[in-house]
Amino acid sequence: MKIANNHFTFQIQSVTWVSICMALLIYPCLFLPENFGYENGLFENIQLIVLLIGFIIAIRAKNNKKFFYFAAMVIIILFLREINCGRTIFFPIPGEVNSFYGWKDLKYGYLAHPIFGLYMAYTAFYFIKNKLYFTLIKFVTKTKLPILDIGLMLSGMAIGLIAEKHIGNFILEETGELLFYIALVGIIYLYTKYPKH
Repeated sequence: MKIANNHFTFQIQSVTWVSICMALLIYPCLFLPENFGYENGLFENIQLIVLLIGFIIAIRAKNNKKFFYFAAMVIIILFLREINCGRTIFFPIPGEVNSFYGWKDLKYGYLAHPIFGLYMAYTAFYFIKNKLYFTLIKFVTKTKLPILDIGLMLSGMAIGLIAEKHIGNFILEETGELLFYIALVGIIYLYTKYPKH
């Protein structure tokens, strides 16, 4: 597998600055009221807007259309994950803060996970059927990898996971996830706008 010359770039693009600013804001955000990190709170709503922007960018791509349609499908999965397939929007428990009925408590709620699973399976099938792994390999080996953007994306993922699994801090979890989404959308933007980036 031949790797392209000058394979890595540390160039700061406009979208990289957005991710950098978000990373720098994580610590100050920790002093905000905890409810900013609740379901349907400020940070989650911003996440949904960022994902919507990423979806629009992906479906409007002029190069490698099938690959970016796949990226748009993945963004839908992330969007649905954030709202728990609509449960956190439509089924709050009255009089309780940041609490929602479980799918098992709802009529036909047992269908939610199988339908979501079928959609994820179809997304994987679309990837394999269209042999998009070849496009992915081309991106990884033949184009310049935006190292700063990738690093910020992975940092956001790590912060979100650590905050959720080990710290239990809603603000840190949601701001980490927001950094992940902003950097992810930034990378998608770079590869759609600059196919030889």
